Amino acid sequence: MSLFFIALLVLGLILWTAAHYFKRIMPAQRAGLGNAGKGLVALGIVAGLVLMIMGYRAAPFVPVWNPPAFMVHVNNTLMLLALWVYGSSAAKGAKAWPAYKLRHPQLTGFKIWAFAHLLVNGDLASLILFGGLLAWAVGQVIVINRAEPDWTAPEPAGRATYIRLAVISLVLFAAIAALHNWLGVWPFPL
Repeated sequence: MSLFFIALLVLGLILWTAAHYFKRIMPAQRAGLGNAGKGLVALGIVAGLVLMIMGYRAAPFVPVWNPPAFMVHVNNTLMLLALWVYGSSAAKGAKAWPAYKLRHPQLTGFKIWAFAHLLVNGDLASLILFGGLLAWAVGQVIVINRAEPDWTAPEPAGRATYIRLAVISLVLFAAIAALHNWLGVWPFPL
C-alpha cells in the first residue's frame, strides 16, 4: 500500500509537468485544441496537484537523511526570499528587484521554495515531491528560453512597489506559517 501513495505522488508530478510543458514542447498540438486546450491543461495541472497532495500526505515516512536543526532557520529565510522573488514581478509595468534583472522571477521564487523544503525534509516522499518540482521549474526555464529566446528587461519600480511587496511578502509568510501549523507542522524552531 505504501508504494501506491508514492506512485500517486509520482503520477501527480508527471501530470503537473506534462500539462505545463505541453504548450512549449508541442505548440502545434496545443494550438490545434483552441480554447478547449486551456481547460485540458488546467485539468491536468489540478489533477496533478491533487495527486501530489494525496500521495505526499499518505506516503509512509522513509528517512533518507537527517537535516540538521539549523536548516529550519535557513528554510525560513529562503521562504521569505522566495515570496519576495516570486512577487517581484507582480506589479504592472515597472518591476521590483530581481524581476527587472531576471527573466523568470516566478519560476526562480518557486525554485527557491522547493530547494528550501529539500533542506528541512529528509524523507523519501519529500525528496520526490520537492526535488521533482525543483527539476520541473529548472526544466520549465530551459524550455521557455528555447521557445522564446528574446527578452527585454522591464524598468525598475519605485519605492511604493517595494513597500507593497515587503508587506505582502510578510503577510504571505505569516499565512503560510499558520497553514503549516494548521496542518500539524510547526515551521519554527523551538
